[in-house]
Amino acid sequence: MTVYFIGAGPGAPDLLTLRGAELLARCEVCLYAGSLVPQEMLDRCPPGARLVNTARMPLDDIISEIVGAHGAGRDVARLHSGDMSLYSAFTEQAKRLDAAGVPYEVIPGVPAFAAASAALHRELTVPGVGQSVLITRVSTLSTDMPPGEDLASLAASGVTLALHLAAHRGPELTAELLPHYGADCPVAVVAFASRPEQQIVRCRLADLPQRLSASGITKTAVIFVGRVLEAETFEDSYLYSAARLRAPGASH
Repeated sequence: MTVYFIGAGPGAPDLLTLRGAELLARCEVCLYAGSLVPQEMLDRCPPGARLVNTARMPLDDIISEIVGAHGAGRDVARLHSGDMSLYSAFTEQAKRLDAAGVPYEVIPGVPAFAAASAALHRELTVPGVGQSVLITRVSTLSTDMPPGEDLASLAASGVTLALHLAAHRGPELTAELLPHYGADCPVAVVAFASRPEQQIVRCRLADLPQRLSASGITKTAVIFVGRVLEAETFEDSYLYSAARLRAPGASH
């Protein structure tokens, strides 16, 4: 018996990976976050599968469900939105499963920031404009940022930001970012990326609080900040340049 932590992607049912879909179709137990995983994804579960909505379950109860399935010899699909590597609470679950001797595997999914970038038709790394992306969030009621990772300190680098779980803090994050990016820095907000209710807001950093308020976006959004969002003048990548392709030993 194995627990499969499956990244369900940003929301669109067809963005679930093939591996994730195949595993979901054979697991007799599926634990999922009801507010984030669409019904169409659960329809892939086998007939008679035990479906457990964990949206209002404490961690102890979630682990109890998994350990119980393990004892009964049943495979478990643990569906999480996005990808397990970011803001998934995977670590705390894995720690308890390790202690209980329950084996598990991790199946990657499409992260929210990648789906949001696709919705914008924008690459987040542009030659000569920006080659780094800093993925972060802000403190919430449940979790504080550790020392040294406050937004102002991170923003000092000036690299492209991808902010998660921050749409409800428009005025505060704007105040912290303005000294490092400038009032005219382009910003793009993508809420519910890949879903039917997807919403996109583009503006200047100085206007972000007002635009967020007017749009009603408060959660399930990624906020991008950086000059790459409007990059029009840049050098073409050397990777596909004629000079490189003519060079001795170049791969084609």
